[in-house]
Amino acid sequence: MKEIRTTLTERGQVSVPAEIRRALRAKPGQTLRWQVVSDHECRVVVEPPTPLGAEAMRGFMKRVRRRGRWPKRTAGWMRLLREGERG
Repeated sequence: MKEIRTTLTERGQVSVPAEIRRALRAKPGQTLRWQVVSDHECRVVVEPPTPLGAEAMRGFMKRVRRRGRWPKRTAGWMRLLREGERG
């Protein structure tokens, strides 16, 4: 594969070029793991997709049930979902 350059933004973001995404079969929402190899080199590993659907929802509901109460408003559900993304 040829060399492709991208630019780091002020916010520390970088786009993964389409050619590389296709070659790695990376999909939106997949996790990229960054490993520092040396002072000027890093490795990016595309992790397998996380399980979606019934299995993921079942694990989420177990965590909600442990809390002992259900959120009453959308904001409460959104907070729970965001906590799950972080952890």
